[in-house]
Amino acid sequence: MSKRKPKKISREDHTLKAFNGIRRMLFHNEIAPGQKIVYADLAKRLDMSPTPVIQALKWLEFQGIVRREPNRGYFTEPISLKEVKEIYEMRELVELSLLPKIVENLDEAGILKLKQALEEHRNASSRVYLNERLLKDMDFHLVLASLSGCSVQQKVLKDLFDLLYLKYRGSILFVNFMDTVDTAHRDIFDAVTRRDTDQAQKVLSAHIKDVQRHVLEGLGRMIAEKEESAF
Repeated sequence: MSKRKPKKISREDHTLKAFNGIRRMLFHNEIAPGQKIVYADLAKRLDMSPTPVIQALKWLEFQGIVRREPNRGYFTEPISLKEVKEIYEMRELVELSLLPKIVENLDEAGILKLKQALEEHRNASSRVYLNERLLKDMDFHLVLASLSGCSVQQKVLKDLFDLLYLKYRGSILFVNFMDTVDTAHRDIFDAVTRRDTDQAQKVLSAHIKDVQRHVLEGLGRMIAEKEESAF
């Protein structure tokens, strides 16, 4: 019997592996905001050639997570309070616009799916690993959006989360705030499963605004402290 030949890994697979590896580094704050990205170092850390790393950086540039400067290379973006504010404003517009469709399409399978996301976030909230809690927070909102059946808005929402969690580092944004998020998620779940669209929009809007306020205040303090330490 002849041995089966190992599956050849395509160039696209290598690029995807590099893309996911760099995303993990950004999410875990292993690449600092405003830092120059040396792709040769990334290739060494990811144990691959520079070519897929460069292609992955091009994907991230297209998403607005990194930038390329001619003759200088790739950089992570510095923190922009204006952009963070705009991200949350867009999140609110997208998520609130989906709620009527979510309520209209809601069935028992959808309720179970949303309940599972709620419980997974609640379980993660009792742990010390902030990154896991952040991912479960994102999952709850993306599962909620998926119940609308509106694929374009779901893609927009996912891209907004990428900007927040990769470009601005979730572990920096949400220190000491996640405990109150679980209560807000429960209130959103209750309103949606009661099919009370108005209440769901009210609770979700308040939730996003609360998180936005906390994030902007935290980033403002961090920027001020950095400026003070520079003197």
